[in-house]
Amino acid sequence: MPAPRWRDTLRAFLHPRVITMLFLGFSCGLPLLLIFSSLSLWLREVGIERSVVTLFSWAALGYSFKFVWAPLVDALPVPWLGALGRRRGWILLSQLAVIGAILGMAFQDPQYDPNALLFLSIFAVALGFSAATQDIVVDAYRIESAAARLQAMMSSAYIAGYRIGMLVAGAGVLFLASYYGSTADEYSYAAWRNAYFWMAAAMLVGIATTLVITEPAAPSAPSVMLPPAPQSMSQSLQLIRLFILSVAGFVAVYLATADLAAQFKSHLSAVIGAALAGLGIEFARLAAALAASGALSFALIRLKLVDSAVVSRRFVQPVKDFFARYGRAAWLLLLLIGVYRTSDIVLGVISNVFYQDMGYSKIDIATVSKTFGLFMTIAGGFIGGALAFRYGVVKMMILGAILSAATNLLFLALTAAGGDISMLYLVISADNLSAGLAGAAFVAFLSALTNIKFTAVQFAIFTSLMTLLPKATGGYAGAMVDALGYPQFFILTTALGIPAVILAWMTRKRVSLESPSSPPSP
Repeated sequence: MPAPRWRDTLRAFLHPRVITMLFLGFSCGLPLLLIFSSLSLWLREVGIERSVVTLFSWAALGYSFKFVWAPLVDALPVPWLGALGRRRGWILLSQLAVIGAILGMAFQDPQYDPNALLFLSIFAVALGFSAATQDIVVDAYRIESAAARLQAMMSSAYIAGYRIGMLVAGAGVLFLASYYGSTADEYSYAAWRNAYFWMAAAMLVGIATTLVITEPAAPSAPSVMLPPAPQSMSQSLQLIRLFILSVAGFVAVYLATADLAAQFKSHLSAVIGAALAGLGIEFARLAAALAASGALSFALIRLKLVDSAVVSRRFVQPVKDFFARYGRAAWLLLLLIGVYRTSDIVLGVISNVFYQDMGYSKIDIATVSKTFGLFMTIAGGFIGGALAFRYGVVKMMILGAILSAATNLLFLALTAAGGDISMLYLVISADNLSAGLAGAAFVAFLSALTNIKFTAVQFAIFTSLMTLLPKATGGYAGAMVDALGYPQFFILTTALGIPAVILAWMTRKRVSLESPSSPPSP
């Protein structure tokens, strides 16, 4: 099939569904930096240690485990908002929860209140959970509302909106905090509180969009089977019980192993270093907690407290469908998904702290890294979407993986730049262009892997896997920098991108991205 003409490529960006994704992407992108870099700078201005600050990135692990409750979003009726439709109702509910969590964070002052840091972490986790839920439903809406051919463009618009939301939550928060009087030398809680108030208000953009859009139309192809209608109230309660008890088992085991983990970390630190020891121990704790959660779920099914047929339909069938369609190549795909974003995300956790340590002011960071960087990312996203539309998703994904890894080496130049603003512009341009291109191609790639019969669950599994390793590793970014120094850290993040390049190259001839059940174009 010949490549589309450039005129047709550009016209696809004006499709109504594509434009809709710009605003929904904004709503999804806004919460992320309120947990990551903006919160990191807030806590650093309070005077909290860098290694503790980066641990707060774990509050976003909800993004990495959203596959656990994605089946509930697909199965359960929307509380109080069912009249809006299945997708719109859940989107609006999650947006309201995001606003509540942001306001909860805003009312915590970790400088003087001894309990504020604990409550701040609780609201940060709540924000990660509600924002991840919003992502689940918006991703399902995006895939179900347009044909597979448009998914590269939909992904580009979504990423553009997502990055604008990140700009508002990143540069916007920094500008506002500075405007209201908080600096690195003179911390002001009121300034950060007001900045977070404005972020809660900015979420109204997403709410307005949700109220305007329509539910995606059901596929017309006779071969396409939509997920079964929500089950009885009894079955719904069983799913809720399974979710709550499984999460409780995970949390209980993770907390119960804290003292044992500290002892092992103390012994291992002398052998392999504190950063590597901490990373290994925490992965072991996560694995043990996940195993306990799975065992508890299995016990509930064996005791007939949860209907095995309901669990199979909502949790097992989406996984079986994926392996049935891709066979042995499924493991290659899952491995690729798990490592593709590691290089970027691990570096991103510490980037704002790095800029500040190199002598750049909050205004410099907001202007160059956030504002200018945003436009570079959006440009990269639209370039990636257009090239993927013309030349294929996998080719652009390979190119994006190469560029994303290579541009991390440019950060080495910043360590010797002495606060040179022109060097910051150069590095941010290259890094964000490559990130935008890679992101647009990769989201389109994941969308093509998804069967519309299990849209929410399968895409949630993919994106959860995509962020699990990077975010768990990113929690130790501060400790890694303390142990290695910035130059060695950037070399390490570059090396973390090499497996993604190799796996993407291996994928190019083994996987067909023709969707088996794409919806018709509206």
